[in-house]
Amino acid sequence: MSTANLTRAETADRARVVSDVRYDVALDLTEARTRAEFGTVTTVSFAATASSTWMDFLGAGVDRVIVNDHEQEVEYDGARVLLRDLGSRNTVRIHARGSYSRTGEGLHRFVDPADGETYLYTQYEPADARRVFVNFEQPDLKGPFVFRVSAPDEWTVLSNERAESTTTDDAGSSTRVFAATQPISTYITAVVAGPYHRATSEYRRGDLTIELGAWCRASLGEHLDHDDIFDVTRAGLDFFHDAFEFPYPFGKYDQVFVPEYNLGAMENPGCVTFTESYVFRSAATRAQYARRANTILHEMAHMWFGDLVTMQWWDDLWLKESLADYLGAYASVAATRFTDAWVSFALRRKAWAYSQDQLPTTHPVVADIVDLEAAKLNFDGITYAKGASVIKQLGAFVGDEAFFEGARAYFRARAFGTATLRDLLDALAAPAGRSLDDWSAAWLETTGVSTVLYDRTRGVLTQTDPRPQRLDIACLSPDENGHLVDAEPISVHITDAETPLALPDAAVILPNDGDLTYAKVRLDARSMEATMQSLDRIPDDLRRALVWSSWWNATRDAELPAQTYVDLAVRFAPTESHPAVLGSILADTAVAVEHYAADRDGVRRRWTATAAEQLAGAPAGSDAQLEWFRAFSAAASHDPSHTGRVRALLSGADAVDGLELDAEQRWGLWFALSATGHTDETELATVLESDRTGAGEVQYAAAVAAQPVAAVKDATWAALTGSAALSNERVGALIRGFTAGPSRALIERFDEQYYALLETFWRERSIEIARRLVIGLFPSAAHSGDADRWLSGHPDAPAALRRCVIEQRDHLARALAARSLSAQA
Repeated sequence: MSTANLTRAETADRARVVSDVRYDVALDLTEARTRAEFGTVTTVSFAATASSTWMDFLGAGVDRVIVNDHEQEVEYDGARVLLRDLGSRNTVRIHARGSYSRTGEGLHRFVDPADGETYLYTQYEPADARRVFVNFEQPDLKGPFVFRVSAPDEWTVLSNERAESTTTDDAGSSTRVFAATQPISTYITAVVAGPYHRATSEYRRGDLTIELGAWCRASLGEHLDHDDIFDVTRAGLDFFHDAFEFPYPFGKYDQVFVPEYNLGAMENPGCVTFTESYVFRSAATRAQYARRANTILHEMAHMWFGDLVTMQWWDDLWLKESLADYLGAYASVAATRFTDAWVSFALRRKAWAYSQDQLPTTHPVVADIVDLEAAKLNFDGITYAKGASVIKQLGAFVGDEAFFEGARAYFRARAFGTATLRDLLDALAAPAGRSLDDWSAAWLETTGVSTVLYDRTRGVLTQTDPRPQRLDIACLSPDENGHLVDAEPISVHITDAETPLALPDAAVILPNDGDLTYAKVRLDARSMEATMQSLDRIPDDLRRALVWSSWWNATRDAELPAQTYVDLAVRFAPTESHPAVLGSILADTAVAVEHYAADRDGVRRRWTATAAEQLAGAPAGSDAQLEWFRAFSAAASHDPSHTGRVRALLSGADAVDGLELDAEQRWGLWFALSATGHTDETELATVLESDRTGAGEVQYAAAVAAQPVAAVKDATWAALTGSAALSNERVGALIRGFTAGPSRALIERFDEQYYALLETFWRERSIEIARRLVIGLFPSAAHSGDADRWLSGHPDAPAALRRCVIEQRDHLARALAARSLSAQA
């Protein structure tokens, strides 16, 4: 095993040796515009109970190691710096050289094609702070940090705390010294530098004042709607102060929207970073604003769950991610205008969890994370969405007030320290008035998702994989207006595989009304028939969402033919009034068409025609119009029958009232033309000249790679698999284009090379880029034999690589089963 892949056992041993850690980190970014490397000097003081240990660093080189004022020989293997002759208390200074990143890991450097400006930001989770400064890279060795950053004088430089002093030299550079942080883990430290555009505000609550900042690239400044961002931020701070009764502990609150980001956001205290896709340069729907608000609140919840109290090791990643995912939706409902956030949660987040939990690689929410590679792959639908769903069930089980009272006790007891599952369960047990060990064993420490169904014939509520659950059941019948409503949901607690339950005779019986528990719902035959005829008669948004969720899960499980799901979308999507529900339907239908349908060409034509018709008929300027436009653009990239319409929209010969095509929307149409062979690189280059931006260059790369031309596919494959260092965003764009279009015929010839290169990807690329290549290029052929042969022939391949292949193989098997059912229907 590479020394870069730290194990849980190793870090536990080091934690028994090292304690009371304090950092002073100096970074020299003055030549960031022109040099590939930067200077980094770590001065760290710590107590030790052994004469030697190591520190972590992934960089260009280590030049000096000074231990307690004595220069030592540099012993560095590319990942670890050995420290010798330690005493009970030590001061170590290490001079090293770091490398700027183009993969979103470590200190990422981006040059904006719009104006040539250079932007830097850090991204570390789970263990990439060691790409920037030498450290003890494990979450339980928390300590205060002082950052000293030298950079061009005209740049903004941000970190977790405020800058306390600035000194400027004659060469036009300044050194900012930031105040010491509270004790925090390495992975949530942050540095941001560049000519960022700034908006400021503040939050006031009694005697507490928190400075608020919102930042993005200068070329995006006109699109930064900071007022809305600050409104959500202030609402969230009010909510969490009331809920947790523990003041925000990290001083200022900057939110920075950064380019080429691998994540949605990262909870660096005082300096939260977000993907700049949340700066809407294109028209955005209410659902997009709701997702941004949810993400803002998710990261804010981390200031307490994760930053104030940190998991001891990545086994308990859920202690921050599950809770933040739950609280992002909870706070959206409680504190913002997005009071319907649970609707999107039921369709999007839970769909992710249900999918992940049915894979052969599923794991408990509390996972067994043996090393950092496993940790990297555990930022998944189990840790986030299943964990959040389980926490929602816990709230229904013990009551919200008991949950928040337990959280308050947890923060008081563990502030600025670390915690484990046991610590949180103990804190929650007292206000809940019961031990939560059985609940934890059933929900956090097992795998799999239960399926719930009401058997009308026998009057029994059934559940597979029995667990203790509290859920509500809606019995819906037509009112005088023909709407399917009920008087009051019926609340039940179940523990067994079957629970006798006498319910009223109703047109629709909907288990899990309110989406309180984590379980797939199957509708009985009568309820299925009623909803298939009258879904638009259910006025409650969440109930319609739950019906769609039930239909989609049945489609994925090869119990409902894909074309039936498409039929339902054709019938009911045009009348769907909730934008998040509509967006989810359209996304799922695209998957059903492209992956689960047997008669793919016929289903494609029907779906593209539906999208085109609804685009023409949607209310001008509405969210529905935007959603149908996106659905049409995506469908047209697989179906060439609408090329004329696409060209007419681009030229202006055809216009849609209320839809002014912006750059992003135009790129969607150009991508469709390219993927179906109706444009070329020369024409696309002309389009790029009108949108010479970071986003434009990425869209151009994807569109060029999408051309169904053998030479283009050869060049794209060579670029993806060759030695050139591509950025994370460029890799994603090239994969998107390479795999686009109505047929795989041009890229099937690369399947054998793909399997031959898998271990090379994993060995020679960063884990972020390797994951993108392994997952994005996986052959979606009409068989799974190649994957099976590779897995059987490579039993000793890295576990994280095998997991990626196993999961993609399972997705393919699921698609094949769905196609088989579709062919029989």
